[in-house]
Amino acid sequence: MELGIYSFGDVQRDPGTGKLGSTAEATRNLLEAIKLADEVGLDFFGIGEHHTREMPASAATVVLGAAASATKTIRLGSAVTVLSTDDPVRVYQQFATLDALSNGRAEITAGRGSSTESFPLFGHSLNDYDDLFAEKLELLLKINESETVTWKGKHRPALNEALVVPRPESGSLPIWLATGGNPQSSVRAGLLGLPISYAIIGGQAARFAPLAELYRRAAAQAKIPEAQVKISVASPGFVGDDATKAKEQFWVHWHAVMESIGKIRGFSPPPRHHYDMEASGAGALFVGAPEEIAQRIVTLHGQLGHMRQFFQMDVGHLPQKDFLRSIELLGTRVKPLVDAELGKKLAA
Repeated sequence: MELGIYSFGDVQRDPGTGKLGSTAEATRNLLEAIKLADEVGLDFFGIGEHHTREMPASAATVVLGAAASATKTIRLGSAVTVLSTDDPVRVYQQFATLDALSNGRAEITAGRGSSTESFPLFGHSLNDYDDLFAEKLELLLKINESETVTWKGKHRPALNEALVVPRPESGSLPIWLATGGNPQSSVRAGLLGLPISYAIIGGQAARFAPLAELYRRAAAQAKIPEAQVKISVASPGFVGDDATKAKEQFWVHWHAVMESIGKIRGFSPPPRHHYDMEASGAGALFVGAPEEIAQRIVTLHGQLGHMRQFFQMDVGHLPQKDFLRSIELLGTRVKPLVDAELGKKLAA
């Protein structure tokens, strides 16, 4: 089981004045977090594309490129790249460059984006939400197959024997398809032979088990090699030395971010009893002490058969020191427990 972190570059808030810190500081904090995640033995760090004052991580490959020379083994990727509003040629070139700088540790996770601020920012219409993604994913995969590309679509100028460089030394980049639970996305990923990443941010985590099975059936129908059939899970989470204190602390920050998003999207933030249910047992929020989190990961693995789980910890202006401590606990305490438990199951 690979474990890791994803972040949108959460901006700090001064606890005394309530004033937001700088987006520059948030960017530097990301680099500090990636370096620590590598040091404590985590497997993956992903940066999700956002374009807001509170979540300004809009240029993942620049931060990941800086991290490439400051880390040794951790895989570096997006979580996600909003492919619908980007140019697949530039996306590929940037991640292939990252792959070179990191000696083969780069990954792309492509998605349509649940946050839509990039559409007006780059001059795209939400009316083309599905068409843009389908077309640009097709082009991205074609580029991944060959350095010379001939292609024609509706939303981007055609390419005729176009050379796309640099190229990964391994021959291609790992490209994941991200989804929040749309069944069609599971089918699409399976038929294309792409690994899939499920964003499980609410409800019962096990409800994604039928989608995982749908994905595997589609891959089997397309005769995709088993080695290409991979599932990862992205979920909010926070690990503390004490379970009760961890749940209390994360509630404050999780509620703050839900309140902020709710104002934009038109919903009320969930009440405390809802959080308590989500942050324990079979819920989607992996919050607690190391032993509890490890057991919940193992339980979910038994239901979904996923091979990677990574957590968004820095939400609602969580202090950087607490973010770093949670990363440390995930690597030094949770990961060994998960590895030992799954190792027993494999041995049996």
